[in-house]
Amino acid sequence: MMSANYHKPAGTCLLILASLCLSACSNDMSDLSGYIAEVRARPADPIPPIPAVKTYTPYVYEGQAGRDPFRPSTSDGSDEVTATSNRDGPRPDLNRTKEYLEQFELDTLAMVGTFEMANSEWALIRDPDGVVHRVAVNNYLGRNHGRVTGIELTQIALTELINDGSGGWLVREASMVVD
Repeated sequence: MMSANYHKPAGTCLLILASLCLSACSNDMSDLSGYIAEVRARPADPIPPIPAVKTYTPYVYEGQAGRDPFRPSTSDGSDEVTATSNRDGPRPDLNRTKEYLEQFELDTLAMVGTFEMANSEWALIRDPDGVVHRVAVNNYLGRNHGRVTGIELTQIALTELINDGSGGWLVREASMVVD
């Protein structure tokens, strides 16, 4: 009998505790209803207008007056065809040994810094594989015969030779800045 009386006070305490917890919950939601009414009373934001439809302008092929679509474009020109042409002007030295960074497009290379050693300035170039190389003035990089013409603290200047598609070459200035 004594053990039954022992559990009676614990059960009573538990019953009192549960009734206190339930009495804390009330059905008064006036603050929530007031907030909802306030939000509904606010003016709605205007809907932005539909953007204007752009008119499509078709490309008109000019026939024989334009560039032949079956020949390589100026950026994809062939070095071999140009080597045999007799046009005057700048042209790359096709007999020189290509440097390692000439196998990459210029936009896949990143300049990561510069340093000076023994009165020589060097730029640090990261290739697409993440390997860092050093270049100096007159080194080549990029697929368009790009030659480094100047190195500054935050950028390097390059001169590229672009095949014009008709046997000549165009000089294009380019630069790379520190990432």
